[in-house]
Amino acid sequence: MSETFSEMLRCENQPAWSASVQHRFVRELCDGSIANRVMARYLIQDHRFLDSFLMLLGAAMATADTLQARLRLGRSAGFVSGEENTYFLRAFTALELDEAERDGAPDAAPTAGFKHLMQEAAASGSYAAVLAVLCVAEWLYLDWASQAVQPLPPNFVHHEWITLHDNPDFRVFVAFLRSELDRVGPRAANVASEFFCRAITLEKEFLDAAYA
Repeated sequence: MSETFSEMLRCENQPAWSASVQHRFVRELCDGSIANRVMARYLIQDHRFLDSFLMLLGAAMATADTLQARLRLGRSAGFVSGEENTYFLRAFTALELDEAERDGAPDAAPTAGFKHLMQEAAASGSYAAVLAVLCVAEWLYLDWASQAVQPLPPNFVHHEWITLHDNPDFRVFVAFLRSELDRVGPRAANVASEFFCRAITLEKEFLDAAYA
């Protein structure tokens, strides 16, 4: 069976992909040993992506070439702005992070970089560019979350962040993103490859920043 376009991009971006999937943050999250200060720093920064990520999903809907794709992307936007955002708020409460503390922390360099990349992809008018960034953001998380060993950590802050990125609906969404990138990516291969590579680099740097 021939290699798909999305698989080719992932292979081209090794070892950065595996370095993210096997990162210290992932290991400590999955075994429940991660320090509260590290998890708090990570979640504060990750929540900063919400606005740009919704913008990226909106751009995907605007540039998609089928109704079915728009419907699927729209359902994902509803999930991110609903269940996922609610998880963040509950986690902030559990970690005793008030709004002033969350808002007062500056963007880490990888956070600023990723927000800029999402906004750049959204403004590009290229469905392939948007899909490349979305694929990295979602597929990479499924890749590490699906490797978590049962039973998951008892703390909901840990186990819900894992299950948010490894459940039947999320797996279907990642498969959809990959199939769309496989379909349209080869016609804009250079653009898709550039955005995919930049996103992978930022993912690794973002995980590193949680321990800064």
